[in-house]
Amino acid sequence: MDTNILLESGTNELEILEFQVGTNHYGINVAKIKEILPYKRPTAIPNAHPCIEGIYMPRDTIITIVDLARSLAIPESEDVDKDMYIVTNFNQLSIAFHVHTVLGIHRVSWADISKPDESINNSGKGVATGIIKLNDRLIVILDFEKIVSDISPETGLKVSDIDQLGERQRNNAPILIAEDSPLLSKLIFDSLTKAGYTNVTVTNNGKEAYDKLCLYKENGTLKEKVKCVITDIEMPQMDGHHLTKLIKEDNALKHLPVVIFSSLVNDEMRKKGELLGADAQLSKPEIGMLVEEIDKLLFK
Repeated sequence: MDTNILLESGTNELEILEFQVGTNHYGINVAKIKEILPYKRPTAIPNAHPCIEGIYMPRDTIITIVDLARSLAIPESEDVDKDMYIVTNFNQLSIAFHVHTVLGIHRVSWADISKPDESINNSGKGVATGIIKLNDRLIVILDFEKIVSDISPETGLKVSDIDQLGERQRNNAPILIAEDSPLLSKLIFDSLTKAGYTNVTVTNNGKEAYDKLCLYKENGTLKEKVKCVITDIEMPQMDGHHLTKLIKEDNALKHLPVVIFSSLVNDEMRKKGELLGADAQLSKPEIGMLVEEIDKLLFK
């Protein structure tokens, strides 16, 4: 799915596809979308998860269909033949989501997207990553990665990869993480700690991470506080691409290795990250590869 914003770098903007399930308005980052297709009754799979509607083969690739209404506990469509599939690609997976109505694309700033509070995302169990007010309605940005990993946990972060790294020595090199998902933030923190990296600071988005870097720079503690930055791409307030741009354009910060660790790392987004100066880019399931990349960057 071609959009102009994918050709730009570090603008802290994104394009959101707005759609409906029932009467509710939801959004998905256009960067995750491969195509939008009209609904066609899928082939059912015996003993599949209740939210898996079946499989569909529009061309030469078999795609799993997730019924988003079932996943969100919303009544199913009254006229399914008018429904749509949003075909996505993230975490190295191609999955289609069955939605009821596709409304259009909006260009917005991450700064205008609010992070849901704990009453909505209690203990990181919710599936809303952001909320944006557009005209007279609220659009909820869904955590599609969590929806999929709740259905199939093996598609999530491969924490077991850390065990395959073998015995490792303790390392006190300070690492700064920008990650808005409480669950993923904890998994990354725990994985790095298990891999021997014991001096890890976690922030909730790119803005918090950048504010810390600026504070360390101003009080002269940057060298002691940060040796490497790990950032997601999709985050409210400031995304990982804009954070990377700000770091690499600052003479006092540009020496810091920046690792983009995101479900959105594909060929197109990889080019964007390279233009911004990212030192490494990895897809989110590969936590073992993340540790190996940090090893290389800190001890090259």
